Amino acid sequence: MDAIHRRSFLRVTTLSAAALALPRITFADDVPLEELTIAEMQRFSSRALTEAYLKRIEALDKGQVNSMIELNPDALAIADALDRERKAGRVRGPLHGIPVVIKDNIDTADRMATSAGSLALAENVAKRDAHIVRRMREAGVVLLGKTNLSEWANFRSTHATSGWSGRGGLTRNPYALNRNCCGSSSGTGAAIAASFAAVGVGTETDGSIVCPSAACGLVGIKPTLGLVSRSGIIPIAHSQDTAGPMARTVTDAAILLGAMTGADSLDPITAKGRAEADYTKFLDPNGLRGARIGVARQYFDINDHVKKVMDAALDALRGLGAVLIDPVEMKTHNQYNDSELEVLLYEFKTDLNVYLATMPANVKSRTLADLIKFNEENREREMPYFGQELFLQAQEKGPLTDAAYKKALAKNHRLSRAQGIDAVMKQHKLDALVAPTGGPVWTTDLINGDHYTGGYSSASAVSGYPHITVPAGSAFGLPVGLSFFAGAWSEGVLVKYGYAFEQATKARRRPEFRVGG
Repeated sequence: MDAIHRRSFLRVTTLSAAALALPRITFADDVPLEELTIAEMQRFSSRALTEAYLKRIEALDKGQVNSMIELNPDALAIADALDRERKAGRVRGPLHGIPVVIKDNIDTADRMATSAGSLALAENVAKRDAHIVRRMREAGVVLLGKTNLSEWANFRSTHATSGWSGRGGLTRNPYALNRNCCGSSSGTGAAIAASFAAVGVGTETDGSIVCPSAACGLVGIKPTLGLVSRSGIIPIAHSQDTAGPMARTVTDAAILLGAMTGADSLDPITAKGRAEADYTKFLDPNGLRGARIGVARQYFDINDHVKKVMDAALDALRGLGAVLIDPVEMKTHNQYNDSELEVLLYEFKTDLNVYLATMPANVKSRTLADLIKFNEENREREMPYFGQELFLQAQEKGPLTDAAYKKALAKNHRLSRAQGIDAVMKQHKLDALVAPTGGPVWTTDLINGDHYTGGYSSASAVSGYPHITVPAGSAFGLPVGLSFFAGAWSEGVLVKYGYAFEQATKARRRPEFRVGG
C-alpha cells in the first residue's frame, strides 16, 4: 500500500494441496534452507545457497506465491565469483555471497528490466545501477532477482489491488494464499517470508515497507529520508520516497541497512544523512531497559484480535524495563491526508517525467502522458481490474513552483514534524512511540478489493522520519506487527528497541502456505 490506502480487485487462483507440498531443501549437514539467517549462511558456499534458493523458487513461487517478477540470469556466475574471492582470502563483510532480492522499481545495470510492474517499461534495462544496488554489490551480495509489486508502487488508481501488476500478475501471501500481502513491496514481503532469499529491499512512500513486512511476518525498516539514496529508483514523490530492508530478523535487517546507506552525488539530500556503517552495534537484548515509550492509542482501534496481541506486546515491553507512557496523542493525526495526496500528485508528475527521460531509446513511453496513452491502448492487459485515476489527476498538476504545491508541502511538514512526532516526543520526554502496524491482512476480494483495516504509517512517512516494524504475534495464523517510531535519524535506537522486543518474544512463525484462512 503506498501513499493512500487503495481498494481494488483481481483473480485468486485456487491451489491444490499437492501443489503446496514444501520441498525441504537441505545442505550436507542437514541444515534446512528455510528461515536461515545471514550468520548461519556463512557456513555454506554462495553457489550452494544460490542454487538452493533458485530450486525453492521454482518449486513454490511459480503459480503459487508469485513473488518474483524476474530472476537474474547471472546469479550463479556472481555466486561463483564471490566464492573464488572467499577462497582467495577476500571476504567483503557479512553479506559476502548472500542472495538478496529487490523490488522491480530499482534500477540494475544487468540483463534484468526495471518496470515498476508495468508492461510499458518491460524493456527498460537500466544503464547504471541504482546507488543502493551499487552499495550492495560492493558488499558482496548475489542479486538473485526482482520482486513483483503493486504496479507503479500503488500510485496509478484509487481502486488498485495491492500486489498486482500488469507485468507480474498477483502476489499471494505465504501465510494464507487467499490473503493479500499489502503493498506496494508485496513481492519482497512474500519472497522473504517464504525463504526465497536471505533478505530483500522494498521501497516506501507511505506504508509500502512496513505494511507488507507486518502482513508477511517480517522486520521492515523505513529509514529517515536521506539515509539511503533515491537515485535509480522509479519515483512517486521525492519528499517521501525511500528504500529500506525487509528481513526475517532484526539482525539481518540491520546488516542490510548498513550496506545500503551512504552519500550519493546524484541525490544531494544524502549528504545530510547520519549513516552508520554498522547498525548491528545497536543489537542489545537489554536495550529497552529505562526507555520511555509512548503508546499511541489512536492507532490501536483495529479489532479485538489485534488488541490481544498488542496487550501482550505492551506487557513484554514493561517486562523488559521500558517505561510506558499510556496513552499519548498525536494531535495532528489525519489532518494532512488531503495535503499529502496533493504533494504526491505534483511530485509524481515531475519526478516520473525526469526518470522516464533517462530510459533507453527503445522504451517508447517517456512521459506520464505517454503512459496514460499506453494504458488506454492496452486496457485489456493493463487495466482489466482498475483504472488510472491517479495518473490522470497527476497529469493535471502544474510545476513544483505552484503555490498550491508549496502550501501543501509546508502543511505536511508542519503537522507531521513540529506539531506531530516532534511535539508528542517533547511533551512526554519520549525515546520512541509504539503502535500496531496493522491488523491481520485482508482476503483478496474480487469485488471490493483492498479493505485496509487500520494501523500506523503516515506520520513517519509524511515527516520523513524512521519507522521499524517487528513481528508481535498472530491472529488466526496471520501475522501482526508492532511499530516503533521516533524522530529523524533515530534508526539505531529503533533497531535497539526492536531487537530487544524480538529476542524476548520470538513472535515470528514461519508461513504454512495455507490455501485459505
